[in-house]
Amino acid sequence: MFSYVARQAILDDKKELYAYELLFREGEQNFFPNICPDEATSKILTNNHLDMGLDEITGGKLAFINFHQDTLEYRFPTSLDQKLVVIEVVETVNLSEKLIQACINIKEMGYKLALDDFAFDPKWDVLLPYADIVKVDIVECDQQLMRSNIEKLKLANIKLVAEKIETHEEFEEYKALGFDYFQGYFFARPEIVKQKRIPTSQLALLDLISVSAATDFNLGRVNDIIERDVSLSYKLLRFINNPLINKSNSISSLRHALNYMGEIEVKKFIALVALANLGDSKTIELLHMSLVRAKFCELIGQAMKLAKNPPTGFLLGLFSLLDAILDSSMRSVVEKLPLGDELKAALCGEKNELQGYLNLIRAYEVGHWQNVARYSKELDIHLAMTQSFYNEAIKWGHAMKQLISD
Repeated sequence: MFSYVARQAILDDKKELYAYELLFREGEQNFFPNICPDEATSKILTNNHLDMGLDEITGGKLAFINFHQDTLEYRFPTSLDQKLVVIEVVETVNLSEKLIQACINIKEMGYKLALDDFAFDPKWDVLLPYADIVKVDIVECDQQLMRSNIEKLKLANIKLVAEKIETHEEFEEYKALGFDYFQGYFFARPEIVKQKRIPTSQLALLDLISVSAATDFNLGRVNDIIERDVSLSYKLLRFINNPLINKSNSISSLRHALNYMGEIEVKKFIALVALANLGDSKTIELLHMSLVRAKFCELIGQAMKLAKNPPTGFLLGLFSLLDAILDSSMRSVVEKLPLGDELKAALCGEKNELQGYLNLIRAYEVGHWQNVARYSKELDIHLAMTQSFYNEAIKWGHAMKQLISD
């Protein structure tokens, strides 16, 4: 049995990663409506159908997991490590004595409890003494009711998560209201008040990315660019010398790296490290998303027998958040890069096969299983294969982020 999992980042008020919410499905049949959520969650967690452990999916961060009536009453959460999970009690549960007692017992065993889609209905007051976290859907909740009750929750030392935060304005608003954590795509959208000029240092990095993305790879031009930045030169060589990338040979120069690793791999690493430096002022999770997307789109491209030079699938995913990293429009960014017309069109949201790769990874990121099935079918790739690509991309993204961050 193959299990499907998606994850959504939860960030703190500094836009740093706090946790992931995990969304599970157990098989292709669970892409269709009317599948019992208890069955999906409980079978995955109790029968060990996950291909990866929770720590591999989350990189050691907390995992928020939805639990429903039966899974709570039969205490399935207790099969998980208390240090790794937050137990989300979904809003559809029946607040019976049995369920309340189950939540109390789970809490007493050291687990953190979160109330999902909290609507500030007094019926939930019975669980508030045991709740560590309350999650609020800012789109669906009654704003007046929410604002009048925030102080009560803060005085009870309950942390607040604002869900469906889509803009930086919403992030700032709910941060000012006292929310502690934030979930949504707000950090992956550019803050464009007016068109900004890209600083000289970022232009140099874009120049480096441009050379590495070109079909005609000019190593001399790459050397010229990185010689202007000792730190970047050091990082590139240190990156290529890492055992994860190169297990046996010591690389002393970019020319040596090119000969040893091959042009395509060097192109990818240059683009990756340059992007990491380009996004120094942005949340690390934005870079992490770019890494996961890069690997996922590369694997999809390989399955689709996409030409590898330049590494189109990899660059598609890696550059897919450049607008947010540079706080500029995607169209103005890609104009500065010597990318193919199809790749530029996909990055700018125009419909083509490459955009299908991005549609698929975005569907995984939000756990929209019907769209995952739809876009996999459009690409004619089996669902189990796309999930395995997503799992592999998550693991690779964690490893790369660690290398870049060290």
